[in-house]
Amino acid sequence: MDIIDISGIIGGILASLALGIVIGRYLLRNLLKQQEVAAQNKAKKILREAESNAEMLKKDRLLEAKEKFLQMKTEHEQQVSARNNEVNQRENGIKQKEQSLNSKIENMTRKEQELDNVKSNLEKQTSLAVKKQEEVDVLKNQHVQQLETIAGLSAEEAKNQLVENMKTEARAQAMMQVKDIVDEAKLTASKEAKKVVIQTIQRTAAEAAIENSVSIFHIDSDEIKGRVIGREGRNIRALEAATGIEIIVDDTPEAIILSGFDPVRREIARLALHRLVTDGRIHPARIEEVVAKTKKQIEDEIVEIGERTVIDLGIHGLHPELIRMVGRMRYRSSYGQNLLHHSREVANFCATMAAELGLNAKMAKRAGLLHDIGKVPDDNPELPHAILGMQLAEKYKEHPEVCNAIGAHHDEIEMTSMISPIIQACDSISGARPGARREVVESYIKRLKELEELAMSYPGVEKTFAIQAGRELRVIVESERITDAQAELLAADISNRIQTEMTYPGQIKVTVIRETRSVAFAK
Repeated sequence: MDIIDISGIIGGILASLALGIVIGRYLLRNLLKQQEVAAQNKAKKILREAESNAEMLKKDRLLEAKEKFLQMKTEHEQQVSARNNEVNQRENGIKQKEQSLNSKIENMTRKEQELDNVKSNLEKQTSLAVKKQEEVDVLKNQHVQQLETIAGLSAEEAKNQLVENMKTEARAQAMMQVKDIVDEAKLTASKEAKKVVIQTIQRTAAEAAIENSVSIFHIDSDEIKGRVIGREGRNIRALEAATGIEIIVDDTPEAIILSGFDPVRREIARLALHRLVTDGRIHPARIEEVVAKTKKQIEDEIVEIGERTVIDLGIHGLHPELIRMVGRMRYRSSYGQNLLHHSREVANFCATMAAELGLNAKMAKRAGLLHDIGKVPDDNPELPHAILGMQLAEKYKEHPEVCNAIGAHHDEIEMTSMISPIIQACDSISGARPGARREVVESYIKRLKELEELAMSYPGVEKTFAIQAGRELRVIVESERITDAQAELLAADISNRIQTEMTYPGQIKVTVIRETRSVAFAK
């Protein structure tokens, strides 16, 4: 009973569930259909809205496109209008230029016509002028013939005399102008130049020349002279043969004279003789041995002198061979002036003067020391010492300015640097100062005579006097034959001839004196 009731209940429940499922499915289907209809409606609505929006956008794009087209059209029209205006302006300009050219062509045509008229007039006038010139030439020739007849000179001779007189007058005037210009330049330029030179000389101490061609060897007694001469003169002959120096043993008390042009040989002979006399052994074999040792000693002393010189002057980097040549300067002389003392003096002068002028003082000092290095070697005697010195400096890699200064200090080559004229000036200062140089009496007298004879060779010269040890030449001329202007010319001519024909140290001043005397007698 209970089981049947339960089954019925379960069956009812199942039937209710089945019915509920069917109803639920029906309701779900209806709901889905409604949702589908709603979705379709919504989709249609969205589609309609999209279509309306697309239509609006299309209209907006069309409007924008139309506006842009209108704007571009307006801009294009403006550009076309501007170009048209520009073309019109250019056309107007071209028309104006054409008009201007046409007017110029017309003017040129008129001027050509005027020139043709002028040309025809000139041709007429030229023909008339030619005729008149021919008439004038005829009259001129007649006049010249009359003048030649009256004056007794031909036209060519008169012309030559006139030209010569004009040349003389122009030359005199030119000399006067040159003199005025030189005087003016001296007033403006010599003050500073003198200041630099005077300061240079005052700041550098110098010795007077003491070199000559003989050396004197002092002895304690005249008994040594016999030992020096040796038996039958063997010792003195051996000494002369070994040294190349003439040994003069005469009546001079307590002295033996060594004579020779080479100071190195004289020094070797003096030192060798001193060693021989001190040692007491004097014979030919000993003489040769002592002379050989003395030569080696002198060579070492030469190198030492060169090194000490460059150290004292503060010159660095000099080639060892140049240093040896500097040392050999100690035993060389020029017109009696010791070459090493002269070169040291020139080096100091150059350094001082270069410093005053704002130039390279070290390079100037180096060039000043080496400027006479060409006097040291014994080879190449045919070359001037300045050229030889320049070649030696180039060989040992000296600076080009130093080489040029060495080669140009006697004007053998052209000066290419500011140091070169300084070397030349300082060399002249050192050689021309009082007491610096002296010559052999014969050559000195001969030079003075040649100087006076050169001046006497000019017409109108009455007397000549070489004074101031040959540094000044005074020329007295005849006042009746030489004018003041000619005296100026004479002084210049004489100085030029002295420069070109004579050799002398320093400079020579030429003074031409013209004296006029007026004499009257009271009776």
